[in-house]
Amino acid sequence: MSSDTKRLEFIIEKIEDALSYKAKFGTIEKLLNSKMGFDAVTMCIMQVGETLNKLSYETRQKYPYLPIKESYLTRNYIAHDYEGVSKYIIEVILREHFPKLQEDIQNIINELSYDNKS
Repeated sequence: MSSDTKRLEFIIEKIEDALSYKAKFGTIEKLLNSKMGFDAVTMCIMQVGETLNKLSYETRQKYPYLPIKESYLTRNYIAHDYEGVSKYIIEVILREHFPKLQEDIQNIINELSYDNKS
């Protein structure tokens, strides 16, 4: 579980990076209309999908609500059809999915660290 904790912490970092880019540009629209902003955010999304997919079988079984398959499919969509990526999908991820995922993962990290102290 230790390597999974590190992976989960990395995912939190990438979500925070993406959300900080949004704050830096002022609006999601401005962020996604900037080539640099779009590239930065999509890289964060790909990293989240790739890293979630590397979680151990045990963690996947213990937390079946994590969107591992969906995140990995999104990672593949971005990586293999980059010029066709919908800004709307990226916007939905930033507005709806990342805040929820961040909360869920932070709760898991807290639970894992509490379990390790017991």
